[in-house]
Amino acid sequence: MTVFLRSSDDLPNSDAYKFWYAITGAKAVLGPEKRMQGAGQQLERAFEANRENWWKIGKILATTAGGDLAHTPTAAAFNTDFGQALAWTTVTQEAVQGNDNVLVICDDPWIFRHLALLPGVRAGRAPALKRRERALWLRGILSRTRVSLKMFLAALLLRGQRQSLPQGGPVLLVYGHPKSTADGYDVYFGTMMRDMPELTRLIHTDCPPTRARELSADGRTASLHAWGNPWFALRLAFARWRSPNDAAGESLRWLVRRAMALENGTGALAMTRWQNHCHERWLADMKPDSVAWSWENHPWERAFVRSARTAGTYTIGSQDTDVGPHQMNMACFSNSDGMASIPDVIICNGPAYRDELADWGTPAERLVIGGSPRIARFEGSHFDPQGPVYVALSSVPDISKEMMTAVAAARNGIRQFLIKEHPMYPFAVEETDDVRRTNKTIPESTGISAVFFGTGLSGMEGLMSGAPTFRLLPRDRIGINTMPVSWAAEPVIAERLANALDAQPVQSDIHWEDVFSPVDMDVWRTHLLHKPEVVK
Repeated sequence: MTVFLRSSDDLPNSDAYKFWYAITGAKAVLGPEKRMQGAGQQLERAFEANRENWWKIGKILATTAGGDLAHTPTAAAFNTDFGQALAWTTVTQEAVQGNDNVLVICDDPWIFRHLALLPGVRAGRAPALKRRERALWLRGILSRTRVSLKMFLAALLLRGQRQSLPQGGPVLLVYGHPKSTADGYDVYFGTMMRDMPELTRLIHTDCPPTRARELSADGRTASLHAWGNPWFALRLAFARWRSPNDAAGESLRWLVRRAMALENGTGALAMTRWQNHCHERWLADMKPDSVAWSWENHPWERAFVRSARTAGTYTIGSQDTDVGPHQMNMACFSNSDGMASIPDVIICNGPAYRDELADWGTPAERLVIGGSPRIARFEGSHFDPQGPVYVALSSVPDISKEMMTAVAAARNGIRQFLIKEHPMYPFAVEETDDVRRTNKTIPESTGISAVFFGTGLSGMEGLMSGAPTFRLLPRDRIGINTMPVSWAAEPVIAERLANALDAQPVQSDIHWEDVFSPVDMDVWRTHLLHKPEVVK
């Protein structure tokens, strides 16, 4: 049938269509009576079905000018919504094949123009594009200039730390986490600095000079900024991704143009270029025997592995984050040079994650289980069928808003809700007799009847707590699912949360040891201290 594509300020008469759905970010929201049911489920299925397509596209885009600095080519779902745009394409194509006229509301100027080219789509007036692109262009210049000046200053302030570390030896490359300390404790690697006196610690360029100096008080820590050339920093304002719009094919030109506009509209590419510059100079100067870091296969990490191979340094990726069905950047399939930019070894949190990475192309001989110093063991059951529902809000404000809409619909005068904001993304919550805030994490909470979450680790913690756990399926966007493939929180749409809670859900019977393994210091020592042969 016909798909009517319209922007929020150009809607047709309601008798022209039977159903409607809104593309992510659309301003208009029509009445619920004609809302297309199951759009969230359909979008997520399409997102996962486009996984291999995104990997292929990413591998092509990574070879374009500046593509090695961008997140879109790495299929990083947390950093770019390119995969979501591909999924909306699939959903719209399926709507064309359906039996009913459908209205698609889209205010994104690039996605609108992309969908308008699909057979069977009747498009109205496209949203303005030039103004949006000019605004992003200007914001990008200002952002990169700001990064350039900050990195120039950081390189000057910290250059003296270049002499504070010995050449060679094993090194931990870490982020400047606020909970890490100068007495040998690091959030990402626990007490390894205390346990292995041979180790030194290098701080990523995301850490400002003041914090870097605090952590460097131990005499075994330095900032990567120290190896940066201040004059190179002044060139960072020119760090951009310049791909031909049709690099991934004529049919994707609007989506590629959009991805470049969005990524060039921030300072992220400049930061990646500075990180690459600093680690290249550090590797060439200090020639470390081995380096371990929290590995997620992001652009700077791929460049780091290449530079480390040139320097003869053994690379150790610590699988410190979840994998899950939506963490597509963890696969090697979008790496433009394949395994050449994957670490020599990846030390996994446990067997479930090792198996997922193997399924996504990493050879078994490069995967070992060593446990993660960051993921504490989850002890005991926290389930109480009479307790409150624990609601873990998302880092995405729109997802948190939809979760609170679901909570409002699920209130029945008896059920209690505990609302936990994301620690980095505050959210206004109006407390009532049955809706209260909490500062406790799930492991710190007792007597909860269920867990409701949108994104992040809370779903995993919910299942390990023993409580029935529900994952929101947003109406108009992807809620990134990082749960292990072998685990499954029950997906629910906002309108169905009350029904799910009323259905006397089954208590979770999943345990910490089903996915994680205890830290094996022998594995870590073997790879950090003995420098196995560097993979060629």
